[in-house]
Amino acid sequence: MTTQAKLKGLPGKLVNDGLLEEKIARKAIKGAHDDKVTFTCYLVNNNILPANHIATKASTAFGLPLFDTDALDMEAVPHNLVDSKLIKKYRVFPLFKRGHRLYIGLSDPTNLAALDDIKFQTGVNTEAVLIEEDKLTSLVDKLLEEQDEAIGSMMSDDLENLEDLDFTDPDAETRKEEDTGADIDDTPVVRFINKILLDAIKKGASDIHFEPYEKAYRVRLRIDGVLRVVATPPVVMNMKLAARLKVMSRMDTAEKRVPQDGRIKLKISKNKTIDFRVNTCPTLFGEKIVLRILDPSSASMGIDALGYEPIQKERYMQALKNPFGMILVTGPTGSGKTVSLYTGLNILNTPDTNISTAEDPVEINLEGINQVNVNDKVGLTFEAALRAFLRQDPDIIMVGEIRDLQTAEIAIKAAQTGHMVMSTLHTNDAPQTLARLVNMGVAPFNIASAVNLIIAQRLARRLCKHCKQKMDIPRTALEEEGFTEEQINANPVLYRAVGCDQCSDGYKGRVGIYQVLPISETIGRIIMDNGTAIDIADQAAREGIDDLRQSAIKKVIAGLTSLEEINRVTKD
Repeated sequence: MTTQAKLKGLPGKLVNDGLLEEKIARKAIKGAHDDKVTFTCYLVNNNILPANHIATKASTAFGLPLFDTDALDMEAVPHNLVDSKLIKKYRVFPLFKRGHRLYIGLSDPTNLAALDDIKFQTGVNTEAVLIEEDKLTSLVDKLLEEQDEAIGSMMSDDLENLEDLDFTDPDAETRKEEDTGADIDDTPVVRFINKILLDAIKKGASDIHFEPYEKAYRVRLRIDGVLRVVATPPVVMNMKLAARLKVMSRMDTAEKRVPQDGRIKLKISKNKTIDFRVNTCPTLFGEKIVLRILDPSSASMGIDALGYEPIQKERYMQALKNPFGMILVTGPTGSGKTVSLYTGLNILNTPDTNISTAEDPVEINLEGINQVNVNDKVGLTFEAALRAFLRQDPDIIMVGEIRDLQTAEIAIKAAQTGHMVMSTLHTNDAPQTLARLVNMGVAPFNIASAVNLIIAQRLARRLCKHCKQKMDIPRTALEEEGFTEEQINANPVLYRAVGCDQCSDGYKGRVGIYQVLPISETIGRIIMDNGTAIDIADQAAREGIDDLRQSAIKKVIAGLTSLEEINRVTKD
């Protein structure tokens, strides 16, 4: 019997000093390797050890200074000295430069490869300074964001005076209907649209709405799932804005009678590109244009960033390990289904695996995956794409959405014949997904034998950590909201949204709420006996599966969101 090698470096120090059990340390080392993050990052993200405890111990053990980031002068930071690729790769922060010495902030003092690579790239000597992991992550993300936003062509000078500019066409009186948005390269229009696109990216918006009305025009951003008005340009800009957006997305500027689809690719830095999916729709007073922002980095956030409870994450990861079967993700539009699927695909995306996807349209471009844009006009339907995939030696197939019986039957047959199939449906929760497949006409036996896991999900706005306030709620009110007796007796601390200059109405970002339902033998029998969604839900509850409401309540108890917000996105 072989003995394990003694732990070295920071893990060894934490174990030797009694801060970490050796078994947990070894598991964390493997987890950090699998998730492609640093050891300290894994410990903090999974709430194994507080960041300040790790930093204090590392500082003492390795004799390195512990830096207080509150004293950092961001203007003195050498922003462009270290390549952003190295900052991303090693998660380090260039603090300041003194003569020929560059001081690098890091959370793991054994990260010597980072210091060597940065020294080679910059040509100056490097010195390590310790920073707590959570504060380091905040600094690194801020620096990378600043570098990505260095776009000279998107200056906002004079945009505040946009309403004072004259955008009218001098020939408008003689050719009203024939106007297709001439002079679309008019500088104010170009700059205005560029400013809107940049602001949307900076604010983390998911959609941009350009909306014409009879006597007004407005631009709205969907931020954290809620639409907000951000601009009200003059109504005379209607045609020019539409024409400019249609040119950018390669549409027919002369065609205003029917909807059109297009795409914009915006390179905002050397290392980052954002795609916009564009759709036009004729309305009474012009074309409404909606841009969906597609950020490829959302697929590589990692499963821990999505908000799964530990047991839910374990169930999803276990389902991904199955060589065949079906994983279904369900929820309304904008609930993050695509990100959940692509996070799973990213985990499975290895050189020895053949992955093919059929989507309408492809939202996230991922290298190593064969992606097909469904096009009904030329006969490239989900059904046709699936049939083609099955003749191309697939291991994993992802179908953007199961919309009809033909697609469902081919997907299930593929899952039964040795392939992993992932797809989405539009239902309210996991049990209703199974009932929906039966209503489509899929044989209950095929559903029970093919489906391995169903994930129902919603996205709730995350409370701003800077301004959220504690609130007292009577016991009877908690009972009405669906809190269990055990949860109430634990005296949970609940918070409400307030609002400050660092958030939107007390919220910043979103967190996923999930119902993760493995198909057990008992649930399989209920399906084959033509049981209803209620029967399946009752059995799931007996098996300890949280429904969406209970998962949402756990997020409230954890202080991540508010009761008001979960009432908006879930129901009893």
